Parts: sequence; structure tokens; C-alpha cells
Amino acid sequence: MAEVYVPTVKKFYRDKVVKELQEEFGYKSPMQIPGLEKIIVSIGCGDAITNKKFLDSAVQEIELITGQKALKTKARKSISNFKLREGMEIGAKVTLRGAYMWEFFERLTSVALPRVKDFRGTNPNAFDGNGNYSLGITEQIIFPEIDYDKIERVSGLNIAIVTTAKTDQEARSLLQKLGMPFRK
Repeated sequence: MAEVYVPTVKKFYRDKVVKELQEEFGYKSPMQIPGLEKIIVSIGCGDAITNKKFLDSAVQEIELITGQKALKTKARKSISNFKLREGMEIGAKVTLRGAYMWEFFERLTSVALPRVKDFRGTNPNAFDGNGNYSLGITEQIIFPEIDYDKIERVSGLNIAIVTTAKTDQEARSLLQKLGMPFRK
């Protein structure tokens, strides 16, 4: 029988982090222990109003970074000052779950974030009150999959990490134990 591939961060989560979280918060049931639910990577491309090539290149880059097909997002309402009409494609997003999610989280924490110039850690207060963490990246070139010579322009990414934690304290502890480099 063939072995099923399990990402190394997921193994680490199962073997060490679950036990540490259970001791730290005193969970009675293993179902109470928080974990990662999904990671949403999105990119906004306001220049797509005038030039569609920017959106197409942004979609290709987000697909390269995540390894999954991106969904183009549309404007919800018209804004005349920005020459934006309802239904225009102005961004892209990818929702990662399962093995893709764990692999992306590992690449984010161990490869991409240390490549940020003058990196001092991520904001430890960027939680939404329900145990979900949001992170903004100013340059997509920190990911090794992106070839610097082939990009049309440097753009930013939004990363939302959705956890099953009930409180921000539980989510912060979970992410810290998984290797998220929080600022001291």
C-alpha cells in the first residue's frame, strides 16, 4: 500500500503542538484544540481598470506562489472617482486547504518572511478578535517561485490565516508554536 504524503508542518502540529496546546489551555477534548482551517491569499490590482495585462500577470503570480488556480474577483459596486464599474475584474484570490495550506504556511514562515528586507517579525496584534490572523506583504518577490526579471510590476499580497481557535490568545499561541515569527 502506498504511503500518504503528510506535510512536515502538519506532522509537527500533530506530534508536538497539539500536546503543548492541550497542556497550556487545559482542553478536555481533542476537538477543542485549535488548528488551521484555511489560508486565503488575495491580491488587489486597481490598475486593471486601465490595463488588463496587470491583472493577468497578478493572477499568474498568485498561481505560482500558491500552486493552485486563482479566482478573479469583481468589484461589488461602482465608484465614479476611480472609473470603476460594478462587475469589473480588479483582483484575484486563492483559498488553500489541506496539504496545500500546510505547505504554503511552511514556505511562508521558513522561506518567504525571512527574505523581507529589514524584517523584525510580524505584527502580534493583527488578530480579528475571533482567532483569525491577517498579514500584508508589500512585495510578492519574497517568494522564491517568482522570477524577478519576468514580473511586470512589484505588488503586494494579503494573507488571511483562519484558525479554529475561539480567542486571539489561543490563535497567537498556535501560530507561534507552528513557527510564525512574531515581533517581540
